[in-house]
Amino acid sequence: MALTLKASPLPPGSTIGILGGGQLGRMLSQAASRLGFNVVILDPQENSPAGRVSQGQIVAAYDDPTALTVLGRVAQVVTFEFENVPAASVEAVASGGASVAPGPLALAVAQDRVEEKTFLNRVGARTVDFAAVDSLDDLIAGLERLGTPALLKTRRDGYDGKGQIWVKSARMAPDAWAAIGERPAVLEAKAAFVRELSVICARDHAGRIAVYPLGENRHAGGVLRTTLAPAAVDDATEKAARRIARAVLKGLDYVGVMGIELFDLGDGELRVNEIAPRVHNTGHWTQDG
Repeated sequence: MALTLKASPLPPGSTIGILGGGQLGRMLSQAASRLGFNVVILDPQENSPAGRVSQGQIVAAYDDPTALTVLGRVAQVVTFEFENVPAASVEAVASGGASVAPGPLALAVAQDRVEEKTFLNRVGARTVDFAAVDSLDDLIAGLERLGTPALLKTRRDGYDGKGQIWVKSARMAPDAWAAIGERPAVLEAKAAFVRELSVICARDHAGRIAVYPLGENRHAGGVLRTTLAPAAVDDATEKAARRIARAVLKGLDYVGVMGIELFDLGDGELRVNEIAPRVHNTGHWTQDG
């Protein structure tokens, strides 16, 4: 579906609809308020964190057709604060004539790890080698090709280390397959990286792109604990990250803010870990930095 956005920025006093009422939605709403915008949240949880600081909240499931219609009518533009919102819901809002940014394509790509990696490599944003896994036989074949250890992740819904397991030997394959619930998955080759970086970038309706300086991320227990920004990187690494950001944004005809997580292999070599089609927790510093 073609993205339909007005040809000029929103005037102050406009209403922004946000699918999702969590922490990122709350921060989005607060930032929008400072710029003179009103915000309406759609979230199934009453008195959600974002709803408490917004003009209003529609309490309904993300796939409730009536709620989506109402949100599309009261808001001049609709966005989302996390990528587990059903892509069909974003499609429904756009089909109703509302402006949506980012569009349904970016959300659909980010929700499926195999689709995501396929897209990234197609636009020249390289990832680690990977294999789609739909059965135990696929997993065994993938381990033979990629070697061990390798990381098995569910294709959908995993986050913060959930829905994934390291497969350290071929003998682990049956237990690993059972551990993720025998769900469609992706098997990733181990990345020999020295650190994780991320880049926050944005593209507007006219195709203009802005890229923030890189951040260096440090995790504990699979959860991000610290981002150091700007990261200490050389020119080759900075330029490589900017090339990746532009390729991804243009490839998706993207409008909005995006976070891109990167494996730094050294000597300016980067591999994309994943993309987040929304504001990103490694970019909180951009609000006050």
